[in-house]
Amino acid sequence: MPEHSNKERCLSYLNRYAEKDLHSIEKMFSEDIVLRDWKIRVEGKENALKETRKNFEAAASIAIEVLSTYENEDTVAAELKITVDSIEELYVVDVITMNSEGKIKSIRAYLGRGNQ
Repeated sequence: MPEHSNKERCLSYLNRYAEKDLHSIEKMFSEDIVLRDWKIRVEGKENALKETRKNFEAAASIAIEVLSTYENEDTVAAELKITVDSIEELYVVDVITMNSEGKIKSIRAYLGRGNQ
């Protein structure tokens, strides 16, 4: 039985992402991870890390506010408010799926909008 819940793993990933901690994120990704959002789709750990690195390099700062979460057996959906460089706000739902080892096997991100 894993010592951490998938929700805890998801929140840890989001914290590491906000800190731009690529080293810790690398340990969280499975070898066959799939990343997909409204712009890109990449497969495999190296490609996912490359895409994550590009996001980190494009932003001086990233703040992530978790608005709500939903967890089932192997997936966590997190509604997020992401602020990039203290000016650009993105409302996103990340659907993060874990494998049996507790590694992230997919992240599907859906762009939403705020209450305005």
